[in-house]
Amino acid sequence: MPPSPVTDTSGRAASEVSQLMQRAPHQRADSVAVVIPSYNAAPFIAAALESVLRQTRPADEIIVVNDGSPDTAELEAALAPFVGRIAYLKQANGGPSAARNRGILAARSDYVAFLDSDDTWLPKCLETQLRVLHERPADLLYSNGIVVGDTPAAGHDLMGLSPSRGAVTFESLVTLRCTVLTSCVIARRQKLVDAGLFEPRFRRSEDFHLWARLAHRGGRIRYHRAVLVRHTRREGSLSHDAEAMARGAIETFQDLRRVLPLTRREAGLLTRQVARFESQIALDQGKRSFLDGGYATAATLVGRAADLEPGRWRRLRLRMLQTGLQVAPRLMRRTYGALRRPLTAGLAKSV
Repeated sequence: MPPSPVTDTSGRAASEVSQLMQRAPHQRADSVAVVIPSYNAAPFIAAALESVLRQTRPADEIIVVNDGSPDTAELEAALAPFVGRIAYLKQANGGPSAARNRGILAARSDYVAFLDSDDTWLPKCLETQLRVLHERPADLLYSNGIVVGDTPAAGHDLMGLSPSRGAVTFESLVTLRCTVLTSCVIARRQKLVDAGLFEPRFRRSEDFHLWARLAHRGGRIRYHRAVLVRHTRREGSLSHDAEAMARGAIETFQDLRRVLPLTRREAGLLTRQVARFESQIALDQGKRSFLDGGYATAATLVGRAADLEPGRWRRLRLRMLQTGLQVAPRLMRRTYGALRRPLTAGLAKSV
């Protein structure tokens, strides 16, 4: 079945939109809707759509959601060549969660695949994802990707930067042993709806919040290591600011602790990770003071990071680092590699 025609629901009453979201499902087995949220995406959206249209297994629906973007005129001009091949929805700005939810609810397909507007798929992305799902049934499947853009990470694969090791469970997600990469995801639409969709309150780590809830309710999440996505990292993206990512992670972890019926062990894991992110924030602040020459302030902040850190050996290393900053800060300036890698590497643009 060909992709849906262009649709703009921005001026419709709520009852009409509700009826639109309850359209009859696709008749084709294993139908796939591609959901692309768009905000300030006019320069990138054509490349994203072309990558979807070049798939060896065509998508059944392509849904672009304009999330109250300030570049709407430019975006709609960029979308003009795709009229008749996409569904186009407009809404007031609500963030990536609200935009993805709008696309999920509008979809009629069995599966939903996500693509950020500045990312692109390799031609066999959908074909490979569906083949793996047939071989290893799952409610959500994610693949690997490669980083592109003006960044030191360019050329590295996403699973090398944000590893996935072992089975995907609530625990492995919380401890960042497994990181779901959103532009690499295909999932059963109804399972996402049943899990409560993305939480619109969050604009960072919002995808993690849904994956954790899905896993906690018994959803089967799997991954494979084929590189199927080109993932762009650029200045100004929501995942660029490491400290903001850490604060977003803290917010989502605390919310999971509030909304889920957790065991004592699960609650303890969330509490531990919140402490670790708070420690990382203090460490990153200490790094900035250190590089600015504020050695006394840096030592104080590293001490705070040690106080917060739940892990024994990491806490010991932080104490040693604090001592070095107090005793020989200029020598430490030459060997500050311990400050380089933020804990949020596992959550960045999963991401």
